[in-house]
Amino acid sequence: MSLEFGGIHHLTAVTADAPRNLKFYTQTLGMRLIKKTVNQDDTSVYHLFYGDGVASPGADLTFFDFNTLRERRGNHSVGRTGLRVDSEDTLKWWKEHLEANEVSTSGIKERFGHLSLDFEDFEGQRFRLVVDGNNKVVPWAKSPVPADKQIIGLGPITLSVPKLEPTDAVLTRVMNMRQVRHYPARERHGEMFVYEMGPGGPAAELHVSVDPSLPRVRPGAGGVHHVAFRTPDQDSLRQWIERVNSFGIRSSGEVERFYFTSLYFREPNGILFEIATDVPGFATDEPLESLGETLALPPFLETQRAAIEAGLKPLA
Repeated sequence: MSLEFGGIHHLTAVTADAPRNLKFYTQTLGMRLIKKTVNQDDTSVYHLFYGDGVASPGADLTFFDFNTLRERRGNHSVGRTGLRVDSEDTLKWWKEHLEANEVSTSGIKERFGHLSLDFEDFEGQRFRLVVDGNNKVVPWAKSPVPADKQIIGLGPITLSVPKLEPTDAVLTRVMNMRQVRHYPARERHGEMFVYEMGPGGPAAELHVSVDPSLPRVRPGAGGVHHVAFRTPDQDSLRQWIERVNSFGIRSSGEVERFYFTSLYFREPNGILFEIATDVPGFATDEPLESLGETLALPPFLETQRAAIEAGLKPLA
């Protein structure tokens, strides 16, 4: 049996306004703040994790709080993030809810195999609400969004590249994904190629948009830092490390993030990929019922807590 991913693990994006970010994602989108911590490589920066009621792998949308300009959109980037909901009726509810909160939305229609609705956050972070009828919400009891309307999790994720072939080679030959659908270029849109991993379905799809006319991205707020893929445990992660190394791809090697263990590398168009374990999860240092309520630090940063807390801006 070949090594395969279980789907999308998490996606990490960039904000330049952590307090407003917290309000938008917990109040407007109704997601649970499941971990309030810091960027382990730059502890002056928040790392905020939003998820479902029990911090399930595959439901984590995370943000680094970088003091940066807005992203200039373009290729060599993650162009849009999918968020799954359970039905067309729920999509209609979200359209009304978002517009009532002064968030512009697209029409509801089928896009690349899924009924969907597009919108952006206050910094231009691009999202697509997608119907996933095969999975159910694990609700957060304190969410302002009704339990049956809450976001299930991530997927599909859309990459934006000028040329397919190098990325396709890594996705199919190295990462064992399957190209399953292709949508030709249309007016104002490039070609779209749909890849599946593991079980397939919107939680385990990667979409690759190919449009050589776009400029190169300038990273910033409203953009995406990296996308992570699910592997069960450290044993499977080490198999992935061995596999990535066998293709001569430069990588981080094994990185301990405390809540999961990771491998980082860039695909040929420069987009940062991570492979992350499902375990041990976010309840390893906090009770499940009180996740995200205080600043959590992994043990290797705990001795620096006073200095770290002094350097962070208030979120309220």
